[in-house]
Amino acid sequence: MKNLTTYFFIGLFVLYAFPFYAQQNTKKFKVVLDAGHGGKDPGNMGNGFKEKDIALNIVLKVGAMLKKHNDIEVIYTRKTDKFVDLDVRGKIANDAEADLFVSVHCNAHNSSAHGTETWVLGLDGNKRNMEVAKKENSVIYLEENYEVKYSQYDLNAPESFIGLTMMQEEYLDQSILLAKLIQDNFTGDLKRTNRGVKQNIFVVLHQTVMPSVLVETGFLTYKPEGKYLNSSSGQNGMASSIAKAILSYKKSVDENTGDEINELALSEKLQGHAQVSSINSSAIIFKVQIAAGSNKLDLKPYNFKGLSAISMQEDNGTYRYFYGETTSFEKAKILQREANSKGYNSCFIVAYKNGVKISLGEAVKSISN
Repeated sequence: MKNLTTYFFIGLFVLYAFPFYAQQNTKKFKVVLDAGHGGKDPGNMGNGFKEKDIALNIVLKVGAMLKKHNDIEVIYTRKTDKFVDLDVRGKIANDAEADLFVSVHCNAHNSSAHGTETWVLGLDGNKRNMEVAKKENSVIYLEENYEVKYSQYDLNAPESFIGLTMMQEEYLDQSILLAKLIQDNFTGDLKRTNRGVKQNIFVVLHQTVMPSVLVETGFLTYKPEGKYLNSSSGQNGMASSIAKAILSYKKSVDENTGDEINELALSEKLQGHAQVSSINSSAIIFKVQIAAGSNKLDLKPYNFKGLSAISMQEDNGTYRYFYGETTSFEKAKILQREANSKGYNSCFIVAYKNGVKISLGEAVKSISN
């Protein structure tokens, strides 16, 4: 009888406790989908096509595809034709503690330019990149009290924008990974012209503290592309490519840690083998990332505002430029201040161990032990 009683209570524990633990360990992957523009802001109207409508249609289709997966939660910044302030879009994502933020737009240019490009937060002085950033950021002028809300921004000089936060710095490579997956799908599945993964300061991305991308699905000003994006088949194709990329990204997350992104694994996927440092490779090495973009520059001081000791890493056409290297975090902060004094206001410190990028928090914690 004693054994039967024992088994009875064990059975009750398993019956009632297991659902509790299962629920505790179940965390949905949250994706915030942001349809650019809306309401009083139509976006660009190339060839009479409406960016705000096309972006919304694509976003709703992406959401419908993702919702078929029970472990994904989809959150929209807008589901109808309404105007949403840029800072509110970011707040929606931050308040939800989202895992991803994906903003969808359509491009425009006074030429026959066409193709897709996906942007991440960063600073690239390329003139064309600045034009795109200024165009998307100009939406703030339609918002109430924009002078107060965005007093730190100068749209005519994106390089003067406030620097990246620590969280945004750590999410940069993850954002680039998602952006590359999206671009690869556009090219491989839809045969769209690939204009690459690019960086610049977009206000809507700057508001978020998670991996975030802004997708330019094509140019409405290029009539064949505008017609494609305005069609159901075009919108279905773009949505499918974006959703597929998000699922691939999530799979990478799940395979690495289940709940969190493994910084080391992602760095390996993004960058391959890092450049060999002159410092002992087993030590933790700090560098200051001063720029990134699609242009390959000679590592000469005149290309970097007089700074020497410049190194570079390349990954699939994206070039990262670093100033200095040291095993001392305090010396790295001095290097960062030197780069700031030269005008690299958004530069930040990165860390490597055994030639592989690691999170700055992990590096500082390791050297302090």
